[in-house]
Amino acid sequence: MRNTQATQLLFDQSHPGRRGITFPASDVPEGALDEMIPAAQRSKSLPELPEVTEPAVIRHYVNLSTLNMSVDTHFYPLGSCTMKYNPKRHERLAALPGLVDLHPYATAHSSQGMLQMLFETQEMLAEIAGLPAVSLQPAAGAQGELAALLVAAAYFRDRGEKRTKVLFPDSAHGTNPASANIAGFECVQLPSTDKGFVDLDLLKEQLDDQTAVFMITNPNTLGMFEREIGTIAEMVHAAGGLVYIDGANMNAILGITRPGDFGGDMMHYNVHKTFTGPHGAGGPGSGPIAVRDFLAEYLPGPVVAKNDTGEFQLEQPAKSIGRVRSFFGNVGILLRGYCYLRTLGAQGLREVSENAVLNANYLLAKLKGVLPVPQGDRCMHEFVATAKSLATKKGITAMDIAKRLLDYGFHAPTVYFPMVVPEAVMVEPTETESKETLDAFAAAILAISEEDADYVHAAPHTTPVRRPDDVKAARQPNLRWTPTCE
Repeated sequence: MRNTQATQLLFDQSHPGRRGITFPASDVPEGALDEMIPAAQRSKSLPELPEVTEPAVIRHYVNLSTLNMSVDTHFYPLGSCTMKYNPKRHERLAALPGLVDLHPYATAHSSQGMLQMLFETQEMLAEIAGLPAVSLQPAAGAQGELAALLVAAAYFRDRGEKRTKVLFPDSAHGTNPASANIAGFECVQLPSTDKGFVDLDLLKEQLDDQTAVFMITNPNTLGMFEREIGTIAEMVHAAGGLVYIDGANMNAILGITRPGDFGGDMMHYNVHKTFTGPHGAGGPGSGPIAVRDFLAEYLPGPVVAKNDTGEFQLEQPAKSIGRVRSFFGNVGILLRGYCYLRTLGAQGLREVSENAVLNANYLLAKLKGVLPVPQGDRCMHEFVATAKSLATKKGITAMDIAKRLLDYGFHAPTVYFPMVVPEAVMVEPTETESKETLDAFAAAILAISEEDADYVHAAPHTTPVRRPDDVKAARQPNLRWTPTCE
């Protein structure tokens, strides 16, 4: 039933003279072109645009859209990405004319409604974090990491301390060392214990007066809560360093515990993940950061403040690192997050995490017979299983499972991350999936494990593109149409 003709490039469908619209004859006197647009400012040739009809354009994009895998069409258990359902109500509210039509250069006085929502978003994020000061500026989680590390650098510089090292466990997101490097720090990676936790002895060996920040994701990327996080924070603070909490996995602990309460000094949110926003393919994102009070004056600005008369205004923190994003941050995603937080309230947020953890543990229990979980029988909101045994016995790897799942109508889990688990299969079901969906997903993986290995190696069998060269696709993407000379 696929219309493969319609999904060909519009350039390839082009025929000279075809149009999507026909303009009526001009009913005003024609002027000399040279008088309206000087020749020096005109192109010598027409742009090479496709010449197609309106139905061709409509069919092209509608058929392309049906090739997408998305949260709206499929179960999307992409570990570490929190691909939960995005309520459409929030889309409608964020698109209200009074919000989307607000000009970014409008004065604070004429933007009081918007500023009030952003101010209240700051307040709610501070409460959830247990950290009192928030900047909404960063446009994504990784930018939030970088902004927080620049805040830390400014803090130590202001204190006359030259601290050069950022420490992180080997299960950290790759953005942690990348952000630290860009911020000018030396990166020190610490091997985890065989249970997947921070090795306190190794941490103690590395902590000294050069330590600026210890970056840690909690729950970690193995889907487990760092039980010694309080001790870790005490050790880092005793050395004069700061603790950064990567908030990528906040979906597991909302309303249950707070980074500020277990020792974090700085953190970022992924509003588009945790508080819902359509995301994928790298955006759109929003990565606000929250910090302790003694770091507030270094935050990127402006931040939204409320004066004594109750009016909302934009303020630049006294020793701000400056802007990291134009205007107020990625406001469209922040508004969706605001709607989400207001809708659920404190109890609702706690139930989000409880159900996310319940769903993950349910799937773990269903799959551990064929995909063992090296770090244990319990997890937080996600778990990392291994296909090592299946690969050894039948030659079916984590990548094979990911590819074959597409034929069963499921988006693939994250595979081969974190790298501390061989043949890693990282599953995050989120709280928005039903038991029936989880059962169907588990049944698909169990069925794949019983299939002929050669057949699985050739999967997917039902998609237009099967197994591209991943490295070449990433490093040499072919994204531009080039005319073929005849």
